[in-house]
Amino acid sequence: PAFNLAAVQTTTHPCSALLIVNGLLAARLGIASGAGALGPGPWANAVIGRAVRLALQNVGGARPGREDRATLGHPGKYTYCLAENEAASPWEPLSVERGFGHGTSTVTVCASEAPHNVNDHGSITASGIVVTLAGVAATSGNNNVYLEGEPLFVLGPEHARTVAGEGWSKADLKQALFAAARVPLSRFSAENLERFAALRPQWFQGASADAAVPIAAAWEDLMVIVAGGAGKHSAFIPTFGRTRSVTRRIGE
Repeated sequence: PAFNLAAVQTTTHPCSALLIVNGLLAARLGIASGAGALGPGPWANAVIGRAVRLALQNVGGARPGREDRATLGHPGKYTYCLAENEAASPWEPLSVERGFGHGTSTVTVCASEAPHNVNDHGSITASGIVVTLAGVAATSGNNNVYLEGEPLFVLGPEHARTVAGEGWSKADLKQALFAAARVPLSRFSAENLERFAALRPQWFQGASADAAVPIAAAWEDLMVIVAGGAGKHSAFIPTFGRTRSVTRRIGE
């Protein structure tokens, strides 16, 4: 129920099931977490993601153009799977955040858009990187702005080391992003302001003209993982909004 599978399967929004694998099984199966983890090379990522998509389509009934009503879709509807780069992360992995022990194998499923690249080769401070991450995330067309949910930030190891190098915890980063990633009401059309006032009245209804709307209901709803290889790139991955990610232990 939390994932809201029926809506995810049939929405016009271009979301797909993103699989984030943690723990010992990720390495054993060869699920890539480093350079090009979401690219065409890693066979385990491709096979696992494709198997899940085929199940969603052939068992779950989400046939493209029929039950699956996505206006455009995105390439993640073919395969969308990676492991968290726990070895390169300065923080606890997602699985530990969610109550599992270190090394326990888990999979987290999110109803996610394609990655939005965050290029920041200039910032050498945590606050500078937050400004860039927030700038990519805070857009008026982002589903999370009016449907809330759990938007995901995937930090490349270099950005993660810069942030953690100033003593920031993952919670510190989430709080800073929640404060910074806000969309001014001036960026919304009058028609959308009226529509969103009914969906998220606490932020849109009766707000002053200079107010700004956060991309989630609370900082705890922001997801942060570390993945990728060398290079000063990260990614922002919005979600469908009316969905919650689900984490489960998987067999080893």
